[in-house]
Amino acid sequence: MTLGDLRFLALGVLLFGFAWPVTKDALRDATPVWFGTGRAGFAALTVAAVLLALRRLRWPGRADWPAVIAVGTMQLGIFFGLTHVAIGYLPAGRTAILSNVTIMWLVPLSVLFLGERVSPTRWAAAGLGLLGALVLVGPWALDWSRREIVVAHLLLMAAALSWSFAILATRRFPPGRPMLELMPFCFGIATLLLLPLALIREPAGGIGPSAWPHMAFIGLIAAPLGTWGVIEAGRRLPSTVASVGFLIAPVLGVAAGALWLGETIGWDVWTGGALVLGSVILAVRG
Repeated sequence: MTLGDLRFLALGVLLFGFAWPVTKDALRDATPVWFGTGRAGFAALTVAAVLLALRRLRWPGRADWPAVIAVGTMQLGIFFGLTHVAIGYLPAGRTAILSNVTIMWLVPLSVLFLGERVSPTRWAAAGLGLLGALVLVGPWALDWSRREIVVAHLLLMAAALSWSFAILATRRFPPGRPMLELMPFCFGIATLLLLPLALIREPAGGIGPSAWPHMAFIGLIAAPLGTWGVIEAGRRLPSTVASVGFLIAPVLGVAAGALWLGETIGWDVWTGGALVLGSVILAVRG
């Protein structure tokens, strides 16, 4: 684990932390799945244009396809689909928290399938991070009698599981080329998966004029650079460090949601944020 690896993590969590409040605000003039579809398609075109200008746009090789398919289907297609359905029912901060709880799945799956050894300190970091996420979610404040609330939470947990499987796949089958050069194809696959879902679930939906500035930020910056950052962090860092580090993104999302969207910041946000910060310090040192 190097400082450069941690920089990938910092890039991903910073951009994704602010992406959820931007997405939630965009839904005043856009429907969720159409926005997710546009986000993936816009990112695919953006990265492809940059790589073409740099003369680095090439068709993936045989060794690249396992990572391209895993990221395109599980980390982008399925993850975007599930989270953008859920964000229509939940606050942006809560969506950011639960969709980033890869720690619940990634650490045990890495031990089980990759034989990764996790030190006692990092197991403690994982537990502390989950406790922080639980406090941030604040399940005691929810109306669990509402079916859509329960379904939205289940969708977000499934999204985190899908993301975890994508990380495992890129570790087990590392691509032969830099992931940045493969991103247009990953986002392209995600767009092809999301488009039918948008047509079926939101036949009268779309993206209105006032949501396009939000789409520009997500498609040009947050989606391509943030996704690249979390993919590289997931591949390079130990599972506990990566998954605990991803929890910083929802802390930023909750803070940004409160400042921008007026979502409430209470004792749970301060306590949960402190627990997550402590878990990150333990994971890095362990």
